[in-house]
Amino acid sequence: ALDAQQRIDREFIPRDAEIKEMAQQAKELQEKLEKKGAAMNETDRRELERELANLSRNYQRAQRQMREDLTVRQNEEYGVILELTDKAIHFIAEKENYDLILQLQDSVYRSQRIDITDQVIDVLNTEKRDNATLP
Repeated sequence: ALDAQQRIDREFIPRDAEIKEMAQQAKELQEKLEKKGAAMNETDRRELERELANLSRNYQRAQRQMREDLTVRQNEEYGVILELTDKAIHFIAEKENYDLILQLQDSVYRSQRIDITDQVIDVLNTEKRDNATLP
């Protein structure tokens, strides 16, 4: 999960930087409009307002698109993690001859004695370290 998050971060850092740059440009245009807008002629002021409005729209669009893309990527990575975890749980269930394994949130009460979370983590870590593939 940490590796997946780092991959996602690396993938989206450049886009985030572009969006921050757009925000900075919008701030600078807004400040220029506030400071010099009254002294500008009507045509120049309207052009600056139009430029600020366009930049603001582009900023909002880029921000929304990045959020959507980020959500898609997180869901993709989460799906891979769930698949690996499911395989690890099946591996442990077959190896230990378990009849039933419940998710923690599905249990009303459980003894620490029957919690296999650490075993699942060990199997996943072993697979990652050995670059093996679970059955």
